[in-house]
Amino acid sequence: MLEIAVEVASSDPAYEDLAANFVAHFVLIAHAMNEVGPDGMWDEEDGFYYDILRTPDGRTTRLKLHSMVGLLPLCAVTVVEKWQRERVTKLTEHLFQRLRRMPELAESIHATGPGHYGFAERGILALVNEDRLRRILSRMLDENEFLSPYGIRALSRYHADHPYVFSVHGQEYRVNYLPAESDTGMFGGNSNWRGPIWMPVNALLIRALMQYYLYYGDSFKIECPTSSGNAMNLFEVAREIAARLTRIFLRNQAGRRPVFGGAQKFQNDPYWRDHLLFYEYFHGDNGAGIGASHQTGWTGVVAPLIEIFGHLDAQTFLEHGREGAFEL
Repeated sequence: MLEIAVEVASSDPAYEDLAANFVAHFVLIAHAMNEVGPDGMWDEEDGFYYDILRTPDGRTTRLKLHSMVGLLPLCAVTVVEKWQRERVTKLTEHLFQRLRRMPELAESIHATGPGHYGFAERGILALVNEDRLRRILSRMLDENEFLSPYGIRALSRYHADHPYVFSVHGQEYRVNYLPAESDTGMFGGNSNWRGPIWMPVNALLIRALMQYYLYYGDSFKIECPTSSGNAMNLFEVAREIAARLTRIFLRNQAGRRPVFGGAQKFQNDPYWRDHLLFYEYFHGDNGAGIGASHQTGWTGVVAPLIEIFGHLDAQTFLEHGREGAFEL
């Protein structure tokens, strides 16, 4: 919403106050999430964000699940081009006035001012700073945790061997890594957010990586996969995740499409094998389609991912930015 408001305000200053409202929302949300101490979602020791459980007596407990909760803060990022900054000076000053009153917040988020601009004098507004970005990505790109051969899992595979257990009033609650179907009848018998790959959330993470790349360029590289020794810039990381998502639908060396799993008619029958289905989500380990089979509303986002990375290269994107790159 802030990006849209800034885009409109760049042409019509009357909308600058509206954009300032979204800046205020961002700051308040960032303050709540990044609060220092047990009430904040950020765990400095683990380098990850966790849900907070607040009980009626006011006590708080971090639920130390390696879940999508810890990855989604990466998505709260936008890059501000130099020309935008010059047209919405009131908005820029409004942001930094707020941050001057909240120095502890300014240390945890990434909001650039003069002297700290990135590539092509771009600014950035992000919920996480560079250190936190690296720490979260090192877990997200770990193949023993979130990085599947077919995209980013909703829950870390770490919990396959280390289930999260929470006890309250003598009742034990457990969360295991479940890459596909659930082991209980709860929530209709599917595991939903306990392991599978969701296309729309992967797309949000790819978008975020592209935003960070516009700011950092090649100055920020990280191992992908983690501990592989293979350093990538963030455009390359985004492209790698998109390639893994695309792999769900492509025939492998054995001539089988992961999306069809063990459904032999779809794998082998010449009348069915080329009719792709766009499932709701996908098995966290083998890419098989699960849930509703015609979820084109969000799983269809794989098509623009194929298109984007089929024609766009890192250098062109870096030099021309979001708008210019797609006009070429």
